[in-house]
Amino acid sequence: MDQRHLSQEEVNELIHQSHEAKTFSYSPYSKFRVGAALKTRDGRVFTGCNVENACYNLGVCAERNVIAKAVSEGYKDFIAIAIASDMEKEFISPCGACRQVMREFGCKWEVYLTKIDKSYEKMTVDELLPRSFGPDDLCKKKVSNIPSNH
Repeated sequence: MDQRHLSQEEVNELIHQSHEAKTFSYSPYSKFRVGAALKTRDGRVFTGCNVENACYNLGVCAERNVIAKAVSEGYKDFIAIAIASDMEKEFISPCGACRQVMREFGCKWEVYLTKIDKSYEKMTVDELLPRSFGPDDLCKKKVSNIPSNH
């Protein structure tokens, strides 16, 4: 499948939407707001934010939130995601769980890591999670006679 690249105007708009999504963050515990904007191959944009929970490990990151939102509406072919936070000096970077969820939908799509001033660093999912495990690995040849532990 050919990879569609975003124009500079599309990149700027996606980054803007990720920063807008951040304003809806529910982060009363960490005070670390994150927003994400996800663009599908057909041009639809989904937005999401992090949603924390008093039982900390039940919180949901913005990246996984927006991917679940898109998938729940029938979209699975993504070309780019922009991620925003309130960090001034460093680009926001997705956690390991988010990288793995992003990988589920391909290795070659674009990831825009941003700062509060909307400057960005562009990477691919593959660059964020090299030598990753994905759906295609489940089809690879495996040992066929695995001994049982009885």
